[in-house]
Amino acid sequence: MSLEQRYRQQFAGSAILAERARQRFPGGATHDGRYADPFPLFMERASGPYKWDVDDNRMIDYWCGHGALLLGHGHPLIVEAIEQQAPVSTHLGASHRLELEWADLIAELIPAAERVRFTASGSEATTLALRLARAATGKTTLVRFAGHFHGWHDALAPGADPDDPNRGVLPETLANLIILPTDLDQVEATLATRNDVAAVILEPTGASYGSIPLPADFLPGLRAITQRYGVLLIADEVVTGFRVTPGGACARAGVMPDLVCLAKIVAGGLPGGALVGRADILDLLAHDEHGPRGRIRQQGTFNANPLSAAAGIAMLRAVATGEPGAMAAQRGTMLVRMLNDVFTARRLRGWTAFGDGSIFHIFADPATDVEPGEIPQNVPLATLKRGGDTHLLHRLRMALHLNGVDLMRGRSGFVSAVHSEADIHATVAAVDAAIEMVLREED
Repeated sequence: MSLEQRYRQQFAGSAILAERARQRFPGGATHDGRYADPFPLFMERASGPYKWDVDDNRMIDYWCGHGALLLGHGHPLIVEAIEQQAPVSTHLGASHRLELEWADLIAELIPAAERVRFTASGSEATTLALRLARAATGKTTLVRFAGHFHGWHDALAPGADPDDPNRGVLPETLANLIILPTDLDQVEATLATRNDVAAVILEPTGASYGSIPLPADFLPGLRAITQRYGVLLIADEVVTGFRVTPGGACARAGVMPDLVCLAKIVAGGLPGGALVGRADILDLLAHDEHGPRGRIRQQGTFNANPLSAAAGIAMLRAVATGEPGAMAAQRGTMLVRMLNDVFTARRLRGWTAFGDGSIFHIFADPATDVEPGEIPQNVPLATLKRGGDTHLLHRLRMALHLNGVDLMRGRSGFVSAVHSEADIHATVAAVDAAIEMVLREED
């Protein structure tokens, strides 16, 4: 029986639902990352580090709510906060005390957060950051880095995926965007010859939450360059905020950006985001702003809604102790080391695992000269973004599911504070078994 036949047999319930989904959703999925061939798994319930599909197959989960669930699924602190708040109000359409407590916790943890403005998502936070940057500087052009992801909206989607032809994006939008490689000399040369750049935006650990890591000196160097030329620095910490350290990746690097975009962990696993940063920039949203260009308007039906605020407060109180992030990072480091031991023992050419604490990635491409534990070098950006050989990773994803492990797109993941050492050992054994299945399929 082939790998795909086994997959279809074990996940027959998902196959039925996937067929229904194809009739209702474009491409049969509600998020690009959840698309899978021959079909995605439909999940039914979750608890701690695990989730179960509609056929009651248990998975060790490394999606962790796309990185939002640092405390795992259904953590008692988050559940209690939601249960207490839901009967009181889910949407007051008004200011409320919880939004102040939520903002206070963010300001205590994120050094750059002189002001806070809530949004409903990370994409909204980056959208607002761009508008404020242009309004504050009176300039129109933005610099972003190839491969970095900042949401799906027109202003920042171009450049995120080397294979994206930018269909539907206006030429005028592309004309105001400069896409650069992560090279400080090129950044400096660009800013030295342009006087129309409002801001530079980046993921501070590297493209797609560190799948293409940045060197340690890049973030401080970029901050120095942007300050030298009077250009704003926007840090997209939607993924890394509160995860790599309670204060985020910029705090770890000792760098103070002008604006910081937050989501995921900030709302405790519920929908929510925030833009934080310099008071003089965010105060352009204030109703008493009477500057030469007037104030900036920003709405959002679900901004700072009480339910997300309650969950966010519970999450950030836990994060503030430093314990959840430290535990997740310890387990993540352990997982990466053990995965590389498997790749070494099997003498797999072009296989490696790497990461940043609780965030990890697998790269697999037998045509690439990379040793286990190394970060791929001199590899095309598109190949790095895909994690290597797409056909190999497609088979690996199916095999991992058959062995009870669910990685993001079959090659990346987030470790939560509730993944135990036993879960890590079970994951490594599952990866080893999945590789064996893939190799047999190739024979």
